[in-house]
Amino acid sequence: MAKLYFYYASMNAGKSSHLLQADFNYRERGMATMLWTAALDSRSGGMVRSRIGLESEAHRFNPETDLWAEVGAAHAGGGLDCVLVDEAQFLQPEQVWQLARLADEANIPVLCYGLRTDFRGALFPGSAVLLGIADALVELKAVCHCGRKATMNLRVDAQGQAVREGQQTAIGGNESYVALCRKHFSEALRG
Repeated sequence: MAKLYFYYASMNAGKSSHLLQADFNYRERGMATMLWTAALDSRSGGMVRSRIGLESEAHRFNPETDLWAEVGAAHAGGGLDCVLVDEAQFLQPEQVWQLARLADEANIPVLCYGLRTDFRGALFPGSAVLLGIADALVELKAVCHCGRKATMNLRVDAQGQAVREGQQTAIGGNESYVALCRKHFSEALRG
């Protein structure tokens, strides 16, 4: 029986490179995969990209994408062995349930990779549902500047100061976010 997996971490933990390695492993064995990433992240240009230089083309989902129908059509056309989703925090709750249905009814393993929490420490809606219903939860590790495990994503402004308010989603990389342990995250927000 196929499973729904959620690989989660803070920024800079290697989520995309882990996804691309999993995709490579399937394809190296002659298996068919389908990659997805969030259309919201315009930096990617329809690619799953890791900071270490790995990349692969991917389908792009937006809040209206029916993943059950899209993946189901591809599966009917040739059979899929795995679906891999990057930036899974941007999935809508109903899309997470569609992915669960693909695992349960179409017997396709679904591997989702994303952030657990936003810059305020609040769960993303897609991540909340994944944490609730995924068959397997896997935490990938990032490291805070102090050496502890980084679990939080601090949003920073152009001067490197903590941002305390704003919309949940603001696309950015190392120039906009810093992965920190909870202690240093809390200190930065109080600072």
